[in-house]
Amino acid sequence: MRKGHDRILAAIDVGTNAVRLEIARPLADGSLETLHQERDPVRPGEGVFATGALARPVADRLLATLRRYGALCRRYRARVRAVATSAVREARNREDIVRRAREEAGIELEVVSGREEARLICLGVLAGRPAGARALVIDIGGGSTEIAPAVGEKPSSLYSVPVGAVRLTEIFSSSNRVSPERLSVMRSFASEAFRDSIPKGFPRFSHALGSSGTINAIVAARGDARRLSLRRLSRAVEDMAAMSLAERRRTFEPKRAEIIVAGAVILETAMGELGLEHIVAVDTGLRDGILRDLARRSPGAVAAAAADRTEAALALGRRFAFDERHATQVARLALSLFDQLTTLHGLPASARGILEAAALLHDVGHAVSPSRHHKHTYYLLLNADIPGFSDPERRLVALVARYHRRSAPERHREDLADLPAAEFRTVRRLVAILRIADALDRSHHQPVHDVRTASHAGGVRVVARVRGAVDLELWDVAREAPLFRSVFGRRIEVLPGRRAV
Repeated sequence: MRKGHDRILAAIDVGTNAVRLEIARPLADGSLETLHQERDPVRPGEGVFATGALARPVADRLLATLRRYGALCRRYRARVRAVATSAVREARNREDIVRRAREEAGIELEVVSGREEARLICLGVLAGRPAGARALVIDIGGGSTEIAPAVGEKPSSLYSVPVGAVRLTEIFSSSNRVSPERLSVMRSFASEAFRDSIPKGFPRFSHALGSSGTINAIVAARGDARRLSLRRLSRAVEDMAAMSLAERRRTFEPKRAEIIVAGAVILETAMGELGLEHIVAVDTGLRDGILRDLARRSPGAVAAAAADRTEAALALGRRFAFDERHATQVARLALSLFDQLTTLHGLPASARGILEAAALLHDVGHAVSPSRHHKHTYYLLLNADIPGFSDPERRLVALVARYHRRSAPERHREDLADLPAAEFRTVRRLVAILRIADALDRSHHQPVHDVRTASHAGGVRVVARVRGAVDLELWDVAREAPLFRSVFGRRIEVLPGRRAV
């Protein structure tokens, strides 16, 4: 084993057409040194879009591959992130697949949304880009196509179009020769999917970066120097459609040949709908994004990543015209309580970012209606894009924010019933802290300058240094104190201390 194995990272991508593994080590210059790489064309999406489930033989093939990948990751002692995209995302037995991955392979398989998939692809493709450079990234997967306009390394918007090479092949049985009539219908189907998913007024680009294996295969076969124009692509679509499967296999690998016509139709449609003149194929993509995301969450990059996540939460709050002074005050007090009560709450450092985002965004539901705004907040955050947060993390942010008022977060509630025990415990503890912090700015006038805590037998005393009257705040703390005691088994009392100057 090489030195520095504790910094080794592993990315597992469970796609629709194949499963991929890359094990790498971050280097001092920000690059990644690949230690091991594999791709297995096990076709996890086989039949999913027709039947709505992964058939048992398909699931067994997938799990056999994941068992081998899990063993390799343990051999390298790598920190792993494993993601599954559209095929598993849309399978009604996905929870069974996730359970089997955990129990049989020792892998926590994360079923990501299309938005998170697009964010990670963008991160992998655009790493190192100049801060002001505009770019457009397209990735054609088996079940969906991800579109991400970006500035520098960061996506400015994320779109997932529910049409991919495997899905389109299965819908139109286009693995063999495709008649002109069927090809016309495939083009119309793809165009409708793009028009439904991409808003009017989409920013204009002359070209896009294409990151998928499908795009790379098409450009390699018909392009020039990794570049392919829309005109040449349209001719290639018709040429490939007229070929038999055996003829396509002379140019493309066997499994790729089955879906290449559908992939080319999707690429042609994307370029036409987005007004692109040409596509440029790149070798990086989702796996690279997963690795870079992991690297940015490593100890050396935690501060920078936390700052990015804070900015992402603030940007979302501003979109909904939130009360920024109140939100930042509540977040500041909540984090101060979190940091001072680490022995009491026993939560990992990663929970701090969940608390901060929930505190910043707890009132965004006011943009819908002040009445029941906590429930509107939950819906908005659950469906929002908050760059830097994975889908499970965004759900925790939404839950903590949703329970900042009114009902207590109890197991019988519908949105908490299926939460794993550790995450349920995290939500309850963060909610108890957030409610005290929110109460300390009940007036929205920021009368509390800072807080200092002291734990004693049976209780927690909080001394608040103030710069104004806090009668309303103390009244609200008393209302929220029972939940704090229920969660932590400790009373909490807040006392006004000396006035801040």
